[in-house]
Parts: sequence; C-alpha cells; structure tokens
Amino acid sequence: MEGDSASVAELCAILSSLANAPIRQSLAVTGSVDQFGRVQAIGAVNEKIEGYFDICNQRGLTGKQGVLIPTSNVAHLMLRRDVVEAAAAGRFHIYAVETVDQALELLTGIPVGTPESEGSLDQRVAQRLKLLGELRRKYARKAEPGSGASHEHDEE
Repeated sequence: MEGDSASVAELCAILSSLANAPIRQSLAVTGSVDQFGRVQAIGAVNEKIEGYFDICNQRGLTGKQGVLIPTSNVAHLMLRRDVVEAAAAGRFHIYAVETVDQALELLTGIPVGTPESEGSLDQRVAQRLKLLGELRRKYARKAEPGSGASHEHDEE
C-alpha cells in the first residue's frame, strides 16, 4: 500500500481498527480520499481490477471476491472479457463508491451512522477515541512531577 491510490484503504484500516470491526479480506480497495471523505479517481483502474481478478481466479472464484473503486472511474472501465463475464455471472464484484463511509459499510457490513447511532461504526470509533483520551490523561497525571511517578528512565 502506497501512494494516493491507497489512501481509502489506509483510512478504512485505521477506522476499522479503532472500531474493532474486521474488514472483509475478499475485497480489494483502491482510491484516493479527500479531506471530506469523498473517494477520488485513480490511475490504472483497469489494470488494478484485472490484477486482483487474476489472483482470485487463480485461487478459485467464490463469488465473494471483488474490488471497490471510485465511482468517478466507472466511465473509464475497459475490462477484459473474462472479468466482465465473471462480474455478470456474480462470481466477481466491482463496487463503485463515492465516499469512505460507503467503502466502510461494504468492507465491514456495519452501518457507519453517527457517533450517537447505537452500534454504528462512528459510535464505536467515538467510544474508542474517548477511551484512548482517558488513558492518555490518566498516564499524563501519573507522569507529572510530584505525582509519585518514577522518572528514573527519563534520561535514557
């Protein structure tokens, strides 16, 4: 994973980790993301789809494999006949996404919702960030001078 084309995948990985929500490993992700969570077009979309298809086809298509691509790249698709036929038969999937939220829902199967939505990814992320903030504050209080915390290793 590197470059702008990996930014959607990287963001989804971070958010799924914070939410403790596993990502479906049968789906590949490509796309760049802007500061508002919109998925942006990337280059070499046909080659990326065909490359992942070839790996899946070699290992055996299960009907669960597929790729998430930016919606803005759909107009540029010119895929090989075997990829098109597999997609038409439901043995391989191509999902067009406009936002990171859409990608997360496909990858985790959990609605993104809001921080107030019971059981949503956003609520799970917000709860985890709150916990991490509390742990940071707790640790910072213990490390303050006069708090009784040991500072023997500060000079290492």
